[in-house]
Amino acid sequence: MSEIGIILIISLIIFSSPFVSKFTSLPTSVVEIIAGTIFGSLGLLHHGPLFELVAEFGFLYLMFLAGLEVDLKKILSLPSSTLKSGLLYIFLLYLLSFAIVKYMDFDTMFAAIFPLISVGLIAALKKEYGKESWLDLAIAIGSLGEVVSIAVLTILSAMMEFGIGTKFYQTLAILLLFLLLILALFKFLQVLFWWYPELKTILMPKIDNEEQDIRLSMALFFTLVAIMLYLHLEVAFGAFIAGIFIATFFEHKRSLPHKLSAFGFGFLVPIFFIFTGSSFKISALWMEGIVSGALLITTIMIFIRIAASMVFYKILSPMHKILFALSHSMPLTLLVAIATLALHSHVIDESGYMAFILASILEVIVAMVVIRMMMRLKGKRFDNFPLFGDLLDNLWKPR
Repeated sequence: MSEIGIILIISLIIFSSPFVSKFTSLPTSVVEIIAGTIFGSLGLLHHGPLFELVAEFGFLYLMFLAGLEVDLKKILSLPSSTLKSGLLYIFLLYLLSFAIVKYMDFDTMFAAIFPLISVGLIAALKKEYGKESWLDLAIAIGSLGEVVSIAVLTILSAMMEFGIGTKFYQTLAILLLFLLLILALFKFLQVLFWWYPELKTILMPKIDNEEQDIRLSMALFFTLVAIMLYLHLEVAFGAFIAGIFIATFFEHKRSLPHKLSAFGFGFLVPIFFIFTGSSFKISALWMEGIVSGALLITTIMIFIRIAASMVFYKILSPMHKILFALSHSMPLTLLVAIATLALHSHVIDESGYMAFILASILEVIVAMVVIRMMMRLKGKRFDNFPLFGDLLDNLWKPR
C-alpha cells in the first residue's frame, strides 16, 4: 500500500469516526482503534516511516494535553487526607499486583506491569464528560501514578538493556536528578511569577494576534521532548511535564487548552489511535492463548484498580469509585512500550507480546464503553420507578 493510499485511508477514518461513534454509541477513540485494526488486517495500513512518525507525535501530543489538565498548584492544595488516600491507592496497586503475580506464578516483571497508570486517555474522557468530581480526582491521582509508572518503566528499561551494573545505576541517578531539577524549576517559577506577575502576560498576552500562547506552548513541548531524548529518558514524560507547566503557570489563558485540544483531538491524536489499532492483526485472535491471555491481563488490571479505589470511600460514591478505577485502566502506550521491551529482552515470546497488545486495546474498549454506559445511567431519573431512582441518586451522591 502506497503512502498516498495510507493518507487517504487515515483521512477517511478521521472524518467518519464521529459519525460511526454516534451510530454505534461507542466512544470515538474506540471506533478509531477498531478501524485501525480492521484496515491493518486487510493490508491497507502498514507501518511506514511517515505513519509511525506522525503516530508517535500524536501520542506525545496526547500526553501534552493530559498534562494541560493538571494544575500542580491545585494538586498540592488538595486536602492532606486526599493525597494520603491517593498514595495509598498507588501503593495498593503494586501490593495487589505482587500478590497476584506470586499466587499465579507469573514472572516477577508482571508485578510492575499490572499497576501501570497513564493519564493520556483520561484527557479524552475529560473532553467528552467535562467537569466531574471522579474525573478531576482521577487526573490528580493519576498524575502521581504516572510519575511512578514512568520511573518503573525507566528502571525496567535500564535493567533489561544494561543489567544490574554501572550503566543501570547511572540511568537511575539521571532520572532522580531530572525530577529534582523539575521540582526546583517549578518552585523557582512560582516565586518568580509571584514577584513579577506581569511576566505571564508578556509571555502570553491576553490580546494575542500572533498566537504567541500556542508558539510558547509548542516551544516548551519540543524543548522538554528534546531534553528527554538527550538524557535517554521516557520522552512521553517530558511532553506530560510541558503540559503541566502551561496549566500551572498560565491559568489566565483560559482559551488555550481548548485551542490546543481542538487541534490534537481533531488531527494528531486520532492518528495515534488508528496506528495502535493497526499494530494488532485480527489473525492473531486464532493463535492459541492470545485471547485468553489478553482477557486475563485485562481482568487483573481492572480488578486491582477497583479493589484499590476503595480507599476513597470517604470521597467518592460507590459508582464514582468504579468510574475512577476504569479511567485508570487504560495505560495503552505504557503497556505497549513495556511489552515491547519484554519481547526484545526475551522475557515474553511473540504470543505473549500479542496478548499484551490485544489487552491494551481491550482495556480501552471495555473501560470507555462501560464508562459511557454508567454516565448515561447516571443521567436517567427513572420516573416510573421512584424507589429505584432514589436508590441510584443516593449511590451517586459523594459521601
